[in-house]
Amino acid sequence: MPLTQVSLMKGSKTPAQKAAILDEIYQALRETFDVPPDDKFMTVTEVEREDFVFGRYYMNVARSDDLVIIQLTVSDTRTQAKKRALFARIAEGLGREVGVRPEDVFIGLVETKLENWSLGNGQMQYADRQPETV
Repeated sequence: MPLTQVSLMKGSKTPAQKAAILDEIYQALRETFDVPPDDKFMTVTEVEREDFVFGRYYMNVARSDDLVIIQLTVSDTRTQAKKRALFARIAEGLGREVGVRPEDVFIGLVETKLENWSLGNGQMQYADRQPETV
């Protein structure tokens, strides 16, 4: 159950590019995190230039105004190898489909326990499920 939030500099992407970004992230999650069909909860927020602040060279990565910040909130059930594969697949897909340089793909993965999700109706749908089924 990933919750995806994407932040971009306002005006840096067309509606078609924003849709492609979300689609590529979703496809990457399906391929690397075994996310089921229709498990798609995603938002894009466009931020004014003066409010879009980032380290242009932090960790020796040269970022541009084309930066795409992706925050994924997921259940804490995936291995480090799956996370590594997800990060690589997202960067590759955004480069191929949207023309975003790998340097401009910033991903933050937030993991939470299964009992911390309510998918509707005020219920804790994952609370009694085994980690490998989520």
